[in-house]
Amino acid sequence: MLKEFKEFAMKGNVLDMAIGVIMGGAFGKIVSSLVSDVLMPPIGLLTGGVDFSSLFLNLSGTPQASLTAAKAAGAPTINYGVFLQATFDFIIIAFVIFLLVKQMNRFKKEAPPAPPAPPAGPTNEEKLLMEIRDALKGRH
Repeated sequence: MLKEFKEFAMKGNVLDMAIGVIMGGAFGKIVSSLVSDVLMPPIGLLTGGVDFSSLFLNLSGTPQASLTAAKAAGAPTINYGVFLQATFDFIIIAFVIFLLVKQMNRFKKEAPPAPPAPPAGPTNEEKLLMEIRDALKGRH
């Protein structure tokens, strides 16, 4: 069983996938920083200084000044701002990955076209020519 696992783990697809997951995690951190540190401040400024990640709906009857205060007080909240932030992150990550894959596909070598398959058998014209050839051979 250990031998089978070793063969499975050493297959190219598994290693490629592991490398992709590690690179994806690192790439996700970069894009998350891009979203939260570069893109969201101007968007927040355009929307009147709203920080999306701090938007919440307080389910307790007690008013809370901020999401941090509500969490510290143990108040139940619906953190829709965190959800919006995660949604923005996902959309931007998906778009950037789309652009990367699109560029990578441009640099890939195209596979040469497959050679045409040989015909399955002689065509009617070839059969007729073979009959004529055979008839001419029989005359001599």
